[in-house]
Amino acid sequence: MEVSRIRALRGPNLWSRHTAIEAIVTCTDLEYSIGNLAGFEARLRARFPELPALTPDAEERPVSLADALATTALHLQAAAGCPVTFSQTTQTIEPGTFQVVVQYSEEPVGRLAFDLAQQLIHAALEDGPFDLADALYRLRDLDEDVRLGPSTGSIVYAAVARGIPYRRLTEGSMVQFGWGSKQRRIQAAETDRTSAVAESIAQDKDLTKTLLHAAGVPVPLGGTVRDIEAAWKLVQEIDAPVVVKPRDGNQGKGVAVRLRTREEIEKAFEAAQDICRDVIIERYIPGHDFRLLVIGNKLVAAARRDPPQVTGDGVHTVRQLVEAVNADPRRGEGHATSLTKIRFDDIALATLAKQGLNADSVPDAGARVVLRNNANLSTGGTATDVTDDVHPEIAARAVAAAQQVGLDIAGVDAVCETVIRPFEEQAGGIVEVNAAPGLRMHLQPSYGKGRAVGEAIVSTMFEDGDDGRIPLVAVSGTNGKTTTVRLIAHLIAQQGLRVGMTGTDGIYISGQRIDTGDCSGPRSARNVLMHPDVDAAVFETARGGLLREGLAYDRCDVAVVTNIGMGDHLGLSYINTVEDLAVLKSVIVRNVSPRGMAVLNAADPMVARMADACPGDVTYFAVDAAHPVLATHRAKGKRVVYVDGGHIVTAHGGEETRYAMSAIPLTRNGAIGFQVENAMAAIGAAWALAIDPATIRAGLLTFVNDAGTAPGRFNVFDYKGATLIADYGHNPDAIAALTQAIETMPARRRSVVISGAGDRRDEDIRRQTEILGDAFDDVLLYQDQCQRGREDGEVIRLLRDGLAGATRTRHIDEINGEFVAIDTALARLQPGDLCLILIDQVDEALAHIGQRVAEASAR
Repeated sequence: MEVSRIRALRGPNLWSRHTAIEAIVTCTDLEYSIGNLAGFEARLRARFPELPALTPDAEERPVSLADALATTALHLQAAAGCPVTFSQTTQTIEPGTFQVVVQYSEEPVGRLAFDLAQQLIHAALEDGPFDLADALYRLRDLDEDVRLGPSTGSIVYAAVARGIPYRRLTEGSMVQFGWGSKQRRIQAAETDRTSAVAESIAQDKDLTKTLLHAAGVPVPLGGTVRDIEAAWKLVQEIDAPVVVKPRDGNQGKGVAVRLRTREEIEKAFEAAQDICRDVIIERYIPGHDFRLLVIGNKLVAAARRDPPQVTGDGVHTVRQLVEAVNADPRRGEGHATSLTKIRFDDIALATLAKQGLNADSVPDAGARVVLRNNANLSTGGTATDVTDDVHPEIAARAVAAAQQVGLDIAGVDAVCETVIRPFEEQAGGIVEVNAAPGLRMHLQPSYGKGRAVGEAIVSTMFEDGDDGRIPLVAVSGTNGKTTTVRLIAHLIAQQGLRVGMTGTDGIYISGQRIDTGDCSGPRSARNVLMHPDVDAAVFETARGGLLREGLAYDRCDVAVVTNIGMGDHLGLSYINTVEDLAVLKSVIVRNVSPRGMAVLNAADPMVARMADACPGDVTYFAVDAAHPVLATHRAKGKRVVYVDGGHIVTAHGGEETRYAMSAIPLTRNGAIGFQVENAMAAIGAAWALAIDPATIRAGLLTFVNDAGTAPGRFNVFDYKGATLIADYGHNPDAIAALTQAIETMPARRRSVVISGAGDRRDEDIRRQTEILGDAFDDVLLYQDQCQRGREDGEVIRLLRDGLAGATRTRHIDEINGEFVAIDTALARLQPGDLCLILIDQVDEALAHIGQRVAEASAR
């Protein structure tokens, strides 16, 4: 068994809506059926008893080793606690070769599971050892390391429940919610509205206390010192038990409480100064430690925190009691679990010593043994929810403390006997205000009910009903994608929105190109959705990006499919037929929002059938109003777009809106058929976005299809009385559409300049010139810059083969180089001629043509 081309599908894809690992797996004839491998399944199950029954994804074939790999990779993750359910094994046209797809919840975990599954398969084949416990430990450990922690996770889950999209920006806790201009960001429990100044104040405990005191919030008496003599002097002035802690600290590190003697002060001072040079000494307030969580201007949760402790049973030692408590599955390392294991370290031993105990002491039955003086959960403490008990005055003081520091989310630490009565009635007070507070004590308290703090945070970032989404249109198909994308973007922009657009020639924000090259894949789409100046997005969605990664988003508002044709890279990545291509292109339709719209070409049977997979509504478009698919759809009261005389018409029920093609320059008064179809698709998309007809008309009238706004898309030039047309047509369907359009344009003599892309099938390259040979008098062949795996001259020979039966072409030239071919064609033009130049290097070729046109005009 050979595994190759492993890649991560990070969004909805050809196989499912799940994120997944996809691999190509090649099996030998023997491995095509595990029935040929005597004892294999029994050996595999002996090493992984939880493995379910192995079944093929197609009834007509046996279970292969590839099926076993997919099932094993999936269930290793499931056994490690990952929420995964989907795997699939699909046989390709190559004998013994399969596409294996396995869902993952975290990409590194999915990749590791795939590796471990291969090791397990080989162990079973060779009857060798496999350490299942170690494999599951590695998966769990990695999953805990890379997945979102409980605080960030609670916010993300709350956002998802509201339909707000999210994206992790780092491997840590930096997350973006929403898209474009509606985006918001968090890092753990800090939002993008948490200022650096407020965070700095919160870290400076002495400054925080000064500000709180100025606001009338009760705080303990104390100060900041840098040496032990000053510390001891301050302790004597306070003349009461004190707390010693670093001025800039968190998670209870370096904090010691209820100290009186100089020996205690010196030891605590040294520990605090290891963390921060400045050390705070303040009066110890007796009572319980409470965490008050303020979000916005409200107290949303409160918990009493108790220090890590065990209860004696008269039998076990303190060490054994701690081990028993730490065996609770809710307790783990760090913050990934609801509780943290109790640390049995030097601080714990020192705390025991104060109680006259050591690690091997056996406490009396019922005796409470404290392991630390502070109550932080990060050191093993517990939390009891008291939200419903908080007195309104305490809640008001907590909110005031957060606002005085300037935090939109704050963990306010208070010490008092109870939260039922105001601070002043019990000599309580606020001892600290924390930025980025941990949320797990409120989500999963040790005792009491959890609080929806994630939802509360999301509610402060997004108003009710706001899902953080911007209008998103996806466009796919074989031909017409780029022009349709540009026209839709132009129509949306007429509303005053800033549009982000991706295509095969770059990324555009409000009409300005910010990136070049082929940007029709998911990475470019993600970049647009991250851009803060984007109010709406229109994405050209090419086959390559769909196969490599899937979609960059979970769903779109509008999906447009222009057509499905031959020659669109068929034969690559196991997309071998137009039917395969249609399934791939339908991914955008299958991921339309339930309230969204698919705009589909009714005249293309494979596109029309995509309607069955659309979760939203469908608008059909076709030139012929009587087309059966379109007519039936209209009879059902659904939306349609068609041509009537010199108008494009939108109809829904009894309502019709007409757009005169004389006011749509793109179509040249309806003469260019494929541009009429592109305009219909764009009008359907704009209609789906509720853009009013007057705005659509204005956009159609002002859309310019020149080399500057739509490079390589039927760009027309005048050259010495002849007509030049430059286009990036690169497959038989595109060539046919161009030829049909040009036939409507008068010309004395017609010539064409063409090359061919080497990554097309032989028959597709030949077919291009078969079409051209019946429509053009002269053909100039050139070899493009990148042969894409072909030998020199191979593409030219295939193009010549296509001209063998030409009915019109009489003159064929082979030119070395694209620009030389262009210049040769221009030199032969006479007034009244027409020349179609099928360009390869779009920007460079258009610049070259523009220069030659300018030179001719100057003469």
